[in-house]
Amino acid sequence: MLTNYIQAAMYKARYKLLGDGTFFGEIAGLYGLYANAPTLEACREELQESLEEWIVLGLQLGHQLPVVDGIELSFKKEVA
Repeated sequence: MLTNYIQAAMYKARYKLLGDGTFFGEIAGLYGLYANAPTLEACREELQESLEEWIVLGLQLGHQLPVVDGIELSFKKEVA
């Protein structure tokens, strides 16, 4: 499920070539998640790494993560 979520999110990534020659990448709907790198491939790799960290942090903090292509990630803590 996690791999599918990451793949679906990365499919939605959009990249721009900036005036300084670097690439900027973001994923619509995943707020605060972006990357900037000197090459398109480096930007894509940085964006995916940032996405993975964004997911882990969001789950640790108990945030409701956006549903991506029908894939919902949630972490339910068991109460003893």
